[in-house]
Amino acid sequence: MEGSVLARIAAIVFVAIAITAALVEMGRDEEGQATRSAAPLMPEVDPLRAEQRRCQELGEAAASDPDCLAVWAETRDRFLGRDRDRAGGE
Repeated sequence: MEGSVLARIAAIVFVAIAITAALVEMGRDEEGQATRSAAPLMPEVDPLRAEQRRCQELGEAAASDPDCLAVWAETRDRFLGRDRDRAGGE
């Protein structure tokens, strides 16, 4: 390879690294910490989560517990993105 080709490749790599560093720096706030979205992904207190834990602790008995069956149905509907009203009629 000629020297000019190597110089061009090095320049392209340098520019790519500089752009990446600039984008990373723009994504940080004034204290140097990465910015985060204001809204949490999940609420702090989720009653469904507490019921899931209770059913988990029941073990095999949870399979015949009507409350646990309802909790699992709600969990499935949330996961699949179904409306609770429409899911019963399907």
